Amino acid sequence: MSDIEPELVLRTDDGPVTTLSLNAVARRNALSLELRAALERTLRGAMADPDCRAIVLTGEGDHFCAGGDIVAMAGLDAISGRNRLTSAHDIVRLLVEGEKPVVAAIEGYAVGAGLSLAAACDIVVAGRSARFACSFNRLGLVPDFGIAFTLPMRVGMGRARRIMLAADTFDAEAAERWGLVDQVAEAGEARRVAVALASRIAADAAPLSNAYAKRLLARMPGTLDDVLRAEADAQSILYASRDFAEGRAAFLGKRKPSFEGR
Repeated sequence: MSDIEPELVLRTDDGPVTTLSLNAVARRNALSLELRAALERTLRGAMADPDCRAIVLTGEGDHFCAGGDIVAMAGLDAISGRNRLTSAHDIVRLLVEGEKPVVAAIEGYAVGAGLSLAAACDIVVAGRSARFACSFNRLGLVPDFGIAFTLPMRVGMGRARRIMLAADTFDAEAAERWGLVDQVAEAGEARRVAVALASRIAADAAPLSNAYAKRLLARMPGTLDDVLRAEADAQSILYASRDFAEGRAAFLGKRKPSFEGR
């Protein structure tokens, strides 16, 4: 077991429910490569654990996940950028195709790749504090972590286009109306509500039945790999673009970016 796992992803087992909590609070749980690796390993371990029948995915502190680690993206080119997505795709496959139901518990920000993580979970519970945005285009990047597959499956193609292209921030109530969030809890209560729901699933549902149901759902309407391959093709090009360099510089400089379309 990696030494970073207890620090970056906290695992709590409560009977048949395993809670995995992103624990990079100072960075609002931004998905560094180290955090991705820890999440992939702990998630894989929970999926393989015969005593686990449901998983809750949440974040420590005030936020679920503020997206990718922009600071760590310095110097990426097409090849290194494509390789960077490997761990992301492993996580998405585990969430979408893994045998155990996964309930997301969201407070605060779930933006960029944080929104993608939420959309890849089977059920999403959000506190009223939750705020969502698909903000990749504000950095000059294409939405990744499989969201072009998962988001339309939740909210429909038209709403997914609006969320991705306009990149507006929206609250938990709007997310529930659109189908991204399945249940809204009072602020600070998302984890408790998610664990209670996961406990009911673990207690009442046949694990093998849920496993096969998830496999069937993962194949609709097309294959996940089709989307992931297309995502990697686009993202590898965009990592090397001038617009991404500008988007990243503007983000770090806390200014509005000026994109050139190249």
